[in-house]
Amino acid sequence: MKLIAAVSLALAVTAPLALAKDKKKKDVPAAFNNARYVYVQAEDGDIMNPRLFPEDREAIADVQDELRDWNRYVVALNQTDADLIMVVRKGRLVGAQAHGGVGVGNGPALGGSFPAGRNPSDPNNRGGGVSTEMGGRAEAGPPDDTLRIYSVNPDGSRGALLWAHDMTDGLNAPQVLLVKQLKQEVERAYPPQTASQPAQKP
Repeated sequence: MKLIAAVSLALAVTAPLALAKDKKKKDVPAAFNNARYVYVQAEDGDIMNPRLFPEDREAIADVQDELRDWNRYVVALNQTDADLIMVVRKGRLVGAQAHGGVGVGNGPALGGSFPAGRNPSDPNNRGGGVSTEMGGRAEAGPPDDTLRIYSVNPDGSRGALLWAHDMTDGLNAPQVLLVKQLKQEVERAYPPQTASQPAQKP
């Protein structure tokens, strides 16, 4: 009878611990274990987008470098080739960005003349051959750096949100602490596989 009571007590103590361990593992979806290629972008687009905030462009590059150091995933050049999409945003309460440009209107056809109102040397020109464009945008958001990770749909579009964390200066190099936090969680749930040693011949 005492033996049965002792076994029951041991099960009562170890079962919750096992469930807690299993729950912790499930906090990191299996997609992180199965993924091979990761695409990194900002909320406003990829690193080549001219309208990107400079600090977001820098964060993309820093996250890519940290992923290469981690060596668990390969940085994908195209979103359609990725298994996971990482979306970064540097913290800023308010961000402002200005842009401008100059456009030149159509000139005359070969051997022809400027269309009416298009000759830039004509003092009566109302249309003008040169135009200027000025603009800007403002953005408000959280003060902390954010890293969001999504699955990828079969058509290459962004899928479900899998992981999300915010941290003050969490995307700053050389630490890039948000990626290091992700690495700890992923490798705790899915330890890296070590190469098996060849069997010794008898």
